[in-house]
Amino acid sequence: MWRAVAAFFVIAISLIFALTSSAKLGLDLRGGTQIVLQTKDSDRVKADAESTDRALSVLRGRVDALGVAEPTLARSGETRIIIELPGLQDPREAAKIIGQTAQLSFHEVLGTPAAGDEPGEGEQVLNDESGQPILVGEPLLDGNGVSDAVAQTEQQGLGEWLVNVDFNGQGRDGWKQLVSDACANPAAGNRVAIVLDDEVISSPGVVPALCASGGGNSTSISGSFTQASSKDLALLIKGGALPVPVETIEQRTVGPTLGKVAIDASIEAAIIGIVLTGLFIMFIYRLVGFLATIALGSYALISYGLLVWLGATLTLPGLAGFVLAVGLAIDANVLVFERAREEYAERMAGGLSPALNTGFSKAWSAIIDSNVTTLLAAALLFFFASGPVKGFGVTLSIGVVASMFSALVVARVLSEWAMRRSYVRGHPQLSGIAGTGRIRKWLTESGPDLMKRSGTWIAATVVVAMLSIGGIALRGLDLGVEFTGGRLLEYSTSQTVEVEKAREAVGEAGFPKAVVQSSSGDGGAENITVRVDDITNDEAFKIETALAGVAGDVEKERDELIGPSLGKELRDKALIAFAIAIAAQMIYLAWRFRWTYAAAAVLSMTSVVLTVVGTFAWWGKPIDGVFLAAVLSIIGLAVNDTIVVFDRIREHTAANRSRPLRDVVNEAILQTIPRTINTGLGAMFILAALALLGGDSLTDFAIALLMGLSFGILSTIFTASAFAVVLEERWPFDPSNPRKRVVDPYANVDDGRSTGAVI
Repeated sequence: MWRAVAAFFVIAISLIFALTSSAKLGLDLRGGTQIVLQTKDSDRVKADAESTDRALSVLRGRVDALGVAEPTLARSGETRIIIELPGLQDPREAAKIIGQTAQLSFHEVLGTPAAGDEPGEGEQVLNDESGQPILVGEPLLDGNGVSDAVAQTEQQGLGEWLVNVDFNGQGRDGWKQLVSDACANPAAGNRVAIVLDDEVISSPGVVPALCASGGGNSTSISGSFTQASSKDLALLIKGGALPVPVETIEQRTVGPTLGKVAIDASIEAAIIGIVLTGLFIMFIYRLVGFLATIALGSYALISYGLLVWLGATLTLPGLAGFVLAVGLAIDANVLVFERAREEYAERMAGGLSPALNTGFSKAWSAIIDSNVTTLLAAALLFFFASGPVKGFGVTLSIGVVASMFSALVVARVLSEWAMRRSYVRGHPQLSGIAGTGRIRKWLTESGPDLMKRSGTWIAATVVVAMLSIGGIALRGLDLGVEFTGGRLLEYSTSQTVEVEKAREAVGEAGFPKAVVQSSSGDGGAENITVRVDDITNDEAFKIETALAGVAGDVEKERDELIGPSLGKELRDKALIAFAIAIAAQMIYLAWRFRWTYAAAAVLSMTSVVLTVVGTFAWWGKPIDGVFLAAVLSIIGLAVNDTIVVFDRIREHTAANRSRPLRDVVNEAILQTIPRTINTGLGAMFILAALALLGGDSLTDFAIALLMGLSFGILSTIFTASAFAVVLEERWPFDPSNPRKRVVDPYANVDDGRSTGAVI
């Protein structure tokens, strides 16, 4: 009863959230520009959380003046600022304002420097706004002394624009001194210079009336301003001084149509994948399979409800995380149903309901262990990845929790209710758990002795590993800009253009070393991608103009800029994440099983990851942040499969101490093969749909997972078990030593029958 109440309550709450709230979409789904700034130490101020927060406050004023709808600014860590500008497609517009990062200062113009003259102490030579060199004195006030700056038209003028500047108490004395000094220097034209980022943004002359008043608390800057130029100048002056310098270390721009296409493709892939998976599960498990498919619908609702309740951002890889979690929900149901089939076959007189209850009880241990390992991988993605890939870690975690609830609570409530119906009890074959199937029967009665050739499987694993290492060493890894630094540009074109022609155009524009390739676009069209070193926004615009010359109208679909320091950091973090993932998995498995099984699982999982990476190296596929998400997901999936087999091995060895270890292990493997195959096929339907429909980046993600899943199935059956047998024979378990005894905390779970606990 409590499960039914819990299921109803969670589904109802999720439905309320789904109907009353909308998901927060990442920029890769709604389009726009994201800029990540790194604060730096200055001569006077250290870059820390306090100074970064003050810089954030200044930048917020600049961003608000851009007129972007719903901009987001937030500090990340101690010294980073993330700025999201939805809908902004030209990063030059943002960089023009936000990128002005140095301190604003006001100087007296001392005169025109003579050839060969060296500026004195505190003086410097700069070019004014017309490009003429001027000698300026030391700064007499900075942007902290400005309280406001507004672009307005002159009251007596004919549409002429000017900029009114107000000074606060901190800046008034400096302004009066500056006016006094400038008025005393008619030889230099009584000019003052307003300098930002070592660039003179304005150098007006002080009018006689201002000299007579002594400066006052405000001033007006007039000149040949347009409405746009006056607003830009006012914005720069009002933005004030940043307490510390900042550097753009990451910039991403996504076109307005790419996100919509990705959402539609992912939803379509999810629907097709779930339908195919549901049909497959119903074919294999009949009624309970049909009810498990209904429970998948609740999974989608609960996942979305959790997403909007937590306020998490949904990203492009995040969509893939939700789709992937469907496979985890299917895995839990398959484990339960296979266990229930075994129980019914052994105790047919007990009936369907007790068999199903025991199936849930006996599968509990493997389900918990496998989902914990997946959550470990998702947590690593959250802490060590950045950008959209971090969103994948969040949604994968949400998906795991939702999938467990839908499989262990919703599906159980529906299945138990169905098993109590008199019609189902009278027709047990309809239930899907009465009968083990021909394949299981053949495996149980005359299946192959896989562990007889454990040495052969280990040798084959070593050979495949060497081939993978050979691919990495000989072909190298095509690391994406996330790990190397640089800029990746992707454009859709109105005309079909050959890659060689596009490459020539980019080279003639001044980028002969750029890597120009074609990529999959919307509707099967071929887009053009350009990968170059760290270039400016103006240089990126040159590339866009060059492509437009040979391909007609071009539209920017994606623009990713990663600074070299951030690229190295992300590369190091990827290696750290992989190392920690291995260590975390091994520690957990050593606690849950034995160190021999933990080592075998890690060796097997490492071989799977190495095979996928090596295949991508031979294939020339990019190794980017999305691939990192796939690798860490493969770690979770590979260990997931291995845990199920090891859980059965642990159960069998505990009850068959007198039998040869290899016989017991082989029997356990054969009993879990149907589950391994059924789960693998169920997840492959989802991933295959994602590979075909998910777009260019998600296609590689899905292909990597398909490969990892396929290799993982083989590695679970052959490699992991073979390593476990060899290690256990070398360091056998001594049940008489209580310190070496590993207790399964989930072993004694009430199955609802009069026989008590399941051992």
